[in-house]
Amino acid sequence: MSTEAGQEVEVKIPLFDASATDKRLASSGFTVSAPREFESNTLYDTADGKLRTAGMLLRLRQVGSRYVVTWKGPSVPGPHKSRPEVESAVGSLEAFDLILRQLGYQPAFRYEKYRTELVNPNDAGKGTVTFDETPIGHFMELEGPAEWIDQTAQQLGFTPDDYVLESYGKLYLDDCARRGVQPANMVFASHP
Repeated sequence: MSTEAGQEVEVKIPLFDASATDKRLASSGFTVSAPREFESNTLYDTADGKLRTAGMLLRLRQVGSRYVVTWKGPSVPGPHKSRPEVESAVGSLEAFDLILRQLGYQPAFRYEKYRTELVNPNDAGKGTVTFDETPIGHFMELEGPAEWIDQTAQQLGFTPDDYVLESYGKLYLDDCARRGVQPANMVFASHP
């Protein structure tokens, strides 16, 4: 079981023309490092929302036959979303769900997406671009050092004015409010 700890630094950029962004990524040297895959994410919290109130997140993610538990700490104010992050592979989704429930955590929100990861071999592993297809639209995430994020965004035709620092949960709530619908979970009606 591998454990990864560090500081997550990222931005989301809403994509209104995903095919144009695909072309810009390809012409900038980005290639697929992890093909499109379905993700199911469940956020856990106590009944009184202690983690959310403290700006923390506890997530159990399923990607294919892989399962990952992630803790994220409070965000650090700035032009990029930056927060401590610790994640680890787990052997059984059901067993870890049971452990979390026994510790007093309950599923609080579920969200789904299809994710494709891309890297630029010329960047020598500095950062990752992800293309996320969600029930509320398409987004590109740039994750890596702040300087790399800004340079890559500019190279792809975006500016800091395009950056979104909110979580998918917050974006989903905003989308529900805009459409006048009651929020539930951010899931597809169905997926293959």
